[in-house]
Amino acid sequence: MSSDSHWVNVPPQAPASRPGRTRALGVLLVAVIAFLGGMAGGRVSSNSNSSSGGPLITAATIDPKDVGDTNVARAVAVIAPSVVTIDSTSPNGAGVGTGIIVSSDGQILTNNHVVEDATKVLVRLAGATSAIRAEVLATDAGNDMALLKLVDASGLTAATFADASSIAVGDPVVAVGYALALDGGPSVTAGIVSALNRTITDESGALNGLIQTDAAISSGNSGGPLINLQGQVVGINTAVATSDYGSSANNIGFAIGVAEVQRVADILQSEATGTKRAQGYLGISLSDRKDGGSGAVIAEVQADSPADKAGLKVQDIVLEINDQAVTGQGALIAIIRDSQPGDKVTIVVERNSERKTLIATLVSRPAE
Repeated sequence: MSSDSHWVNVPPQAPASRPGRTRALGVLLVAVIAFLGGMAGGRVSSNSNSSSGGPLITAATIDPKDVGDTNVARAVAVIAPSVVTIDSTSPNGAGVGTGIIVSSDGQILTNNHVVEDATKVLVRLAGATSAIRAEVLATDAGNDMALLKLVDASGLTAATFADASSIAVGDPVVAVGYALALDGGPSVTAGIVSALNRTITDESGALNGLIQTDAAISSGNSGGPLINLQGQVVGINTAVATSDYGSSANNIGFAIGVAEVQRVADILQSEATGTKRAQGYLGISLSDRKDGGSGAVIAEVQADSPADKAGLKVQDIVLEINDQAVTGQGALIAIIRDSQPGDKVTIVVERNSERKTLIATLVSRPAE
């Protein structure tokens, strides 16, 4: 049986897939007809303008009279200069995705699955007709994020990120992206925050800290922004729930929440400068809880592991780690994966109908 972290694979209740280079968890009832796509945005220095093939959209060049009267239209006008289209080529084929400019010198965040195994990455800015080469600086497959850098770019308009504590269930949100890689401008869809702190799993591991939304997310939206009505980024669109023969799913999409985005972005920045990240390791394997309750059931404790030394037992039900609720296996996997060797984690378990609090000191994940 697999040990802790993202090697434990548990499909979510409603299967989820990541639009574009899809890694489906169930049998899709609708055909995916295009790779991911993205809206472009930003401005570059005068040296780059000639290669971009046309006038660029910037905050300064957006004429207020060209912006609609709705809150959605105004929010989209704010984010427009900071969103880009990403074309990637890999041994598995070509794909198109979305990215978000996060620095004036051309650093871009997107989903890992947009540029996974890419041998060539091109980025097109808003209003441009030609693309600019980009390099992949760092990736995190488990958290489905990647950091890119445009070559010879400056003066770009970076997106503004929302305060994570300001986001609430029921808030209106807007997804922006190049849905189905349709010709012309990006697609804009509106909805609300349906839930916070969701976790989903697929064969690549667990994604946690997710915002669930009913704003339509299609192939083409991956890596693009989910924004509030101030045009601030609240998340990065990454996955959709899909129907299979045993369940149906409608209007259930997921974006990596801004708190998780900023945490992982800091790690990617460090890795881009040569700091290698080590994952935490607890030393357990998990099984589903069968009584209808939440939490993750410990199926195995490896001898002499941090879990063993902390006193965790088989059949313990893990309910919390460091004050974060463990709603299922995926949540526990993601929390441990995102911790570092040496971290002390406080674990609340239920054992024989009693709650116990244990403390474990994580170590580095052993080589596979």
